[in-house]
Amino acid sequence: MCDSMFRALRHHVPIRRPSFASSALAAAAQVHPRADIDPALRNLLRDVDISLGSKKRTSRGPQPLLKKELVEVPGQISDVLESAIVDSNEIESFEDEPTMGRKSPAAEFGEYGLGAAVLPFELQKSIDLIISESDKKQLHNDAERLFHDTNSEFAQGGWEAAYDIQYRTKNQVHEHAERDGSAFASVALPAHFSVITAVLAHLKRRLEPEWRVERIIDWGAATGSGLWSSAYAFQEPHTPSSQRDVVNRTISNTTLRQYIGIDKREGLVTVGKRLLRDVDTGPLRVSWRKALRDDDIVPRSEGHYTVALSAFMLTSLPTNVARKALIKEMWSSGAHVLVIIDHNTKEGFEAIAQARDYVLTSGDKEFNDPEMDGWDIRGSHVVAPCPHDRPCPLYYPGDIKLVCGFSQRLQRPSFVRRTKHSGKGHEDMGYSYVVLRRGHRPANPDTHFGRVGRVGQSALGREQPPIKELFLHDETEPVPLEEEKQDSMSLEIADGQPSTPAAMDAALRLEAYHWPRLIFPPLKKSGHHILDACAPHGKVIRMTIPKSQGKQPFYDARKSEWGDLFPHPPKNPAQERYQPLRVNGKARPIRHPDIGKRGGKPAQKGVSYGALAEDLKAARKQSKRDRLARKQQWEQE
Repeated sequence: MCDSMFRALRHHVPIRRPSFASSALAAAAQVHPRADIDPALRNLLRDVDISLGSKKRTSRGPQPLLKKELVEVPGQISDVLESAIVDSNEIESFEDEPTMGRKSPAAEFGEYGLGAAVLPFELQKSIDLIISESDKKQLHNDAERLFHDTNSEFAQGGWEAAYDIQYRTKNQVHEHAERDGSAFASVALPAHFSVITAVLAHLKRRLEPEWRVERIIDWGAATGSGLWSSAYAFQEPHTPSSQRDVVNRTISNTTLRQYIGIDKREGLVTVGKRLLRDVDTGPLRVSWRKALRDDDIVPRSEGHYTVALSAFMLTSLPTNVARKALIKEMWSSGAHVLVIIDHNTKEGFEAIAQARDYVLTSGDKEFNDPEMDGWDIRGSHVVAPCPHDRPCPLYYPGDIKLVCGFSQRLQRPSFVRRTKHSGKGHEDMGYSYVVLRRGHRPANPDTHFGRVGRVGQSALGREQPPIKELFLHDETEPVPLEEEKQDSMSLEIADGQPSTPAAMDAALRLEAYHWPRLIFPPLKKSGHHILDACAPHGKVIRMTIPKSQGKQPFYDARKSEWGDLFPHPPKNPAQERYQPLRVNGKARPIRHPDIGKRGGKPAQKGVSYGALAEDLKAARKQSKRDRLARKQQWEQE
């Protein structure tokens, strides 16, 4: 009964439930009044909306009108635009105008560093062709046999660039000749190229711009490192813009007209000829000799543009007599400039010092020879690195501890890294050198040009006293404008200075003969810099440049590098490296290879299996000798 009544109520009496959808629709149909928002708040909300998601939304404001492709410009505006157009020639002349650097012009002129040397593409291509024709594994073995020495003090990573191999028989010489040449071209030639290029670049800066090299006589030419370096160093002045970069230079654009390479090592010369096989040499004539001929000697009057070059050859000669004969032949060749380079070892520095003494002595003899009284050019002098013609203060025959040497960095080409099985991208080549020239040494002009750069000018501008009082001027009295005051101040700063860059270089070129040269890396501190240099009076001095000396000298000292010429005198007198005397009155050389604070822990050598084998062999011999001695002693007893 109850169930039937419940079913009836269920079917006939509907139960109302609240509907949320209907209430939401009713609320949405009602119109709500717009809230009044402060204009500042409205702008803030709009900015927030733009910053959060305006990239995906389109602006509701009116769209701007599309711009026409061609718009007619009024006549006055077009005249102004035409007057604002700059001619391309004016832009080039503006770019060519030199700007003053932060360093002083004198310090910039005294810079020696070439930076990291890069092999030109033409030379890399020639060496790659030689390597492609060789057995790669055999090439690496030959290079390791010739140039890998883990016991060498100056070798980097066990590799060095000295070639002084001696074979026992002629058959061995003939067998290894061309293989040694290929290994030399892939390992030693790039390092030699970087050093010779650095020396010739410095020589080119030091000598007058009219000096145009046309002939090179190269003793110890090997595979032609001197040929490639000189051809790229002495380029025509009007070089195309595409060849101004060192990498893109070509031999055909050189000023050289003749190159004579002198070398008896047939294997190296053969590879040197192969390197030039597919190269356009232009007007340059290349010839190879085993010895200097009489027709190769240049008359002294015609040797102004001839350079006698010898790179890394002196130490490969067996005796001092052979070295002296080579230097004598270079001096007798008639060349006005002699460039002699060798390794920065004790032997290499001694060979360079002996060659320097011989050439200077030969030049002094010409003043005492009555037959040479009518000659225009007599004597000789040192162009670089020495700022004097006196005896070398570091050279003591038989007891050399200090070496006057320098370093040049090379960016290793890919073939050098592959040949040496090394991933290092650069290497440093140490060397000693001397550049000598016929004639008198230029006299000291006693001038001090180009000592102020942008750093010094800024310091002088800040030192100008501020205006403290105002004066009333009469109407008839002229009042100088601010531009005139600045011009007068600049004239006072540059009073007596050369007016053109060429005149400035000519003046600095004469002064540079009497500037001290940094022969050791400078010690740079926060408040002062210590520079060890070879002075014009023939002594090794230590200069201290404090911050109180001035902005410009301190900045130039901070930017100075090993091998630079430093033009600023120190604030306080320099300390001279004197030599204590022996009992017999002779000077005693410095006993340690360090100067001042450079003494440090010696570099630890890596493990060498060759040295270990030698030690074991010596120990076995000593043990055998001890056994024999004990046996003899036992038999006697």
